Order: sequence, then structure tokens, then C-alpha cells
Amino acid sequence: MATQASATRPAQLADFDAYVDNVRKTFDVPGIGVAIIKDGQVVLEQGSGVRKLGSPALVDAHTMFAIASNTKAFTAAALSILADEKKIDMSDRVVDRLPWFQMSDPYVTREMRIRDLLAHRSGLSLGAGDLLYWPATSYSTKEVAERLRYVPITNSFRSAYAYDNILFAVAGLVIEKVSGQSWSDFVSSRIFQPLGMTETKPNFHSIKGDDDVAVGHAKFNFKELKPVEPMAWDNNSGAGGIYSSVHDLAIWMRVQLDGGVIGKDAQGKEKRLFSAERQKEMWSLLTPIPVNDPVVPELAAAKPNFSGYGEGWFVSDYRGHKLVWHTGGWPGQVSRVTLVPDLKLGVVVLTNAESGAAFQAVTMRALDAYMDAPKKDWTAAYDTAVKKTEGNADEGWKKHVEARDKSSKPSLALAKYAGTYRDPWYGDVQVAEKGGKLRMTFSKTAQLTGAMEPWSHDTFLVKWDDRSLNGDAFVTFNLGVDGNIREVRMEPASSLTDFSFDFQDLRLTPVK
Repeated sequence: MATQASATRPAQLADFDAYVDNVRKTFDVPGIGVAIIKDGQVVLEQGSGVRKLGSPALVDAHTMFAIASNTKAFTAAALSILADEKKIDMSDRVVDRLPWFQMSDPYVTREMRIRDLLAHRSGLSLGAGDLLYWPATSYSTKEVAERLRYVPITNSFRSAYAYDNILFAVAGLVIEKVSGQSWSDFVSSRIFQPLGMTETKPNFHSIKGDDDVAVGHAKFNFKELKPVEPMAWDNNSGAGGIYSSVHDLAIWMRVQLDGGVIGKDAQGKEKRLFSAERQKEMWSLLTPIPVNDPVVPELAAAKPNFSGYGEGWFVSDYRGHKLVWHTGGWPGQVSRVTLVPDLKLGVVVLTNAESGAAFQAVTMRALDAYMDAPKKDWTAAYDTAVKKTEGNADEGWKKHVEARDKSSKPSLALAKYAGTYRDPWYGDVQVAEKGGKLRMTFSKTAQLTGAMEPWSHDTFLVKWDDRSLNGDAFVTFNLGVDGNIREVRMEPASSLTDFSFDFQDLRLTPVK
């Protein structure tokens, strides 16, 4: 469903509607929203497909999706607004704003600056602490941030890139402390309202019953595509809570490409969301990211010459042009926002299924159209990559099965494994025995409840009752010399499991 745009679509995109529809079908995505802006004008904003499987309601330019980590750029902008108002400096120590803030390393605690909260260079491992809010937990934002003091640091401070979400929760608390407003109220009153983004909400709880909203979809057991229940990140909205439409995100991209300018006042004076200086800093590379070869040769053309992270944005290049971009991953919904500053070009793709290949194929097709690139079938290229990744996962599972000692039995009677186990940063996990079977329950995470099946020796496979999670995990009980359980370790069973299921970071010990 296309919406009338204010700029002419280039000839290279004459078949774009059909292309997007084909992407949607190839990657099994019920609905996709797309918007493109060029030179400050909307080229197109449109939808393809439906908001929910089995429902006739169509996706259009005004359908709201969970934009997940594309929220991070809004949190960076909020801090930039406060910096422009001299209420903070991005080089301020976090402990000077939040005296209770503490990492597991005293040096990192002392030296962490506000800018570091946005740059993924803290020394934390990939997705460290995500289980504090993914899937949704009952912890408050403050409780999440306070538990950072127990989350292990695995790299040297500012030495390497490792994507995290938890420090954006801290960034949100800095905004609240300095502004006197909640993060949600601040971004609503200081960003959404001035820009006229009426189709943008700070979190799922702001959605009304009659709003035009897409429903997320996941492949249950990695196979059957079905709708999933919505999730709200009340305890880390600054990392990924926002819902928005491609119509509104076109406005956001235009302001970004205009360097923060949002118009002029009655006297003709320029009005800004943030300063040009802050714009430059947000888009400057702070944390280098190693450039690896693509999964398959068909994606070689997309390989950048450089890659890194700024303040809430990735920074890389494509065909000689600097790209400023971000992606978002959410239960049942993934997305990408891409800016090409020297071309004054912006592309946003929102989807209601967990297929990064879909938003990549649409984005690359749009970028090529404005860079006079040879025509390439990005849909086929990403489809090849998906099949390769899935094949690798199948091979990994096959190795697990081959290594399994089927003749082994647990060392202890099942009732001996039952009890409460505590991790320093997550908290309590319960194992209960009933009717000769074990069940595991994460005390703060309602969705993480499932049956434990004996796998090999003292390792069990926990299968979560919610089959949309695709996060089953191996649970290994380590016994001491006296035969009592000393520690429990976990790890995802599939390489396809989202990195936010950071089971491997848990160090569970029995609670006496």
C-alpha cells in the first residue's frame, strides 16, 4: 500500500513495490514498512503485506512497529540536547551524575564517562546482562543498573567493541537525573513533539487499543511462523523501547540529515533539535569494529572498508559513501535505519518478523538505486546467506547429538538437583522436581520456565514452554568431590539463538 510522496521516485526504483513484496515472500515476513527520503523530500513511504497473519489489516506508512535498538539514537540525541543546554558534558564521569553507579572493576567505575555509555567499549562481553530484561523481567531500571556491579568484565576498558544494551539503561537514568523527567517523558516532549512524530511512542504501554500497530511474528521451534505476544522494555526503554512508523522515521531521518535543524521560528531564526557539533560527535567513530568477510561470496559487494560505532549509531561505508545506520532486533520484529550523509539519503525498513535478511535486501536495493551501482539480486544473495547460517546451525546441533552419551544417566537422583540457584548479577533460578521430572524457572522472567530433559551425564536440555523464544539451553551441574552440586552452568543449544540470551555468563551456585 503506497502513500503519495513529495518527490519523484528514480527510474531505478520503478519496480520497487514488486521487489519489496518479493522480499517479504522470500523471507516469510507478513508485513514490511519502507520509507526513503532524498534531499529533504519524501521519495516514498509505503507498506507491503499485513500487520498480522490471518488478519486483513494491511501495513501502511503509518503502521507502528517496535524499532528496538534504533531507539539508541534517540537516547544519544536526548543526551546531546542536555549537553547543548550545558546541563551535562559528554565527558562527565558517570559516578558524578549517578554516585551509586558501579561496574565490577573499580577503574572502569571511576573512568566511565557519559560518552562511553553509548559506544560499546566498556569491557563487557556481547549482550552482557541482557537476561536482566530480555525476555521481560520484573526488575526496575534502577535495579538493572545496580546489578552491573556483578556483571563480569571480559575485555580491557575501551580496548574492543562488544555490543551491549545495559549501559543504555544507565544512560536513560542519567537523562532522568539531570532533566527531572522520566526517559519516556523527556523523549516524548523534547524529541517526538517538536518534530511532530505523533505516530511514535516511547514503549509498548503507550500504545492504545485502536492504534495502527504491527504484530510481531517468530518461527516457533525455528519452523512455524506465528504471532508472538508483545514485549515492553519498561526497565530499559533507552536501549530499545520505542514504537514508530516509517512515516515518522522519515521525519527523524530528515532532521538527522539536516544536522539537527528542524525549521525556523517566527523571526526566521534557525530551530535545532541539537547542535551541529553534537551531530558530528554522534556520527564520529569512537569504537573500531573488525571487518570480517561475509558469510557467503554473494555478499562481497556489501563488505565495508571500515566499520565502527559512534554515539548510538554504527558508522561504515558502501561504494565510497559514509553510512550512518543502526538495526533493531525485537521478539517478532526487526528493522534498519540507514543514512548516507553526502547523498542526503535516508532509508528505513521495518518488519514484523525476525528476518534481518529482509531489511538488508530492501536497504541495499535502495542504496544501489542512488549510487548508480550495477543491478544486483540482493534477495538471492541474502537468501543464500540465510541458508548457509541455518546449515551451520544444523551442523552444530548434529555435533551435539553425536557427542552425546546416550547410555549415561544423571549422577544423582532427580530430586537432588532440585533447589534454588543464585547468580550474582541475575539473581535466583529455581529447579523443581515433580513426578520424576525437572522444571527450571527464572525467578524474575516469567517466560523462562521450561522442562529439563536429561541429555548426557549431569547435563540437561531445558526446553522453554514458550516455543517462540528459540532459546533452549544446556544446563550442566558440576559436582564437588563429595558428590554435592557445586555450580550450574548454561549455554544456548543453538547458534541461531539471539545473543541476548546470555546464559553462558551465568554462574549459578546452590542457595543453602
